Amino acid sequence: MTLLALAVSQRGVVDPDEPSVYADDEGLLRGRGAFETLRVYAGAPFRLDDHLQRLAESAARIDLPPPDANECRDLAAAALEQAGAPDAVLRFYWTPGREGAGRATLLVLVSSLPPHLEELRARGIALVSLLGVRAEAPWLLGGVKSTSYAVNMAAEAEARRRGADDAVFVTDEGVVLEGPVTNIWWRCGPTLFTPQLELGILAGVTRAVLMREAPRLGYEVREGGFPLADLLSAEESFTSSSVREVLPVVELDGRRLERGRAADRLQATLRRAALG
Repeated sequence: MTLLALAVSQRGVVDPDEPSVYADDEGLLRGRGAFETLRVYAGAPFRLDDHLQRLAESAARIDLPPPDANECRDLAAAALEQAGAPDAVLRFYWTPGREGAGRATLLVLVSSLPPHLEELRARGIALVSLLGVRAEAPWLLGGVKSTSYAVNMAAEAEARRRGADDAVFVTDEGVVLEGPVTNIWWRCGPTLFTPQLELGILAGVTRAVLMREAPRLGYEVREGGFPLADLLSAEESFTSSSVREVLPVVELDGRRLERGRAADRLQATLRRAALG
């Protein structure tokens, strides 16, 4: 992705090449910060209020005050106007700011969409299963979008090293969790399965949209703690996320998975919801 515009609390829109974060910002020093990423369609951020609510919830979990929602909206509008890109990626970063200063920092970034997304959607993606942590204890920050994201990025790199496009985390007991930046789904007959939030996974905003829309397409949705074997034997599988939307999964751990209609139908429904 290419950075198109940047806005900073107390400063407004700034040149993306200007320094914007101090070296002693706790977000940099300790990875103590929260973030949100969402997609912009035809100039309008999709489910912005939901993302800002989740940003506030993540902030509370790491002992940060909630960001001012109006400031978030104003900075986002200014950055989007500066970027001039109707379809883009919008990101919010909320950090404690300088060590000991007591003033948090809000960064709002507008970037271009990742290349090749539609190519991936057309061919489907390959996943590998990697060991993940069932983040049930509160100090493990399950469901928090924290800037401490090194493990997620390492998992994506390991998936690529193994010749796959992405990863799905499973516990050492083989329970399916989520992807590094996605939620995971699969279908058996008219039933869609997805891991439950009680496993410590992220409450994806796109996940919530799909859960609401799926019954309208004739699908039942079941949440729970499911073994990897269930996913491997499914009739089809797909991932969901705000930026990547719905991506069909056609291979898992070297085993071919059939491509079905649910992923395509839900993708079309998601686009209709986003574009109004």
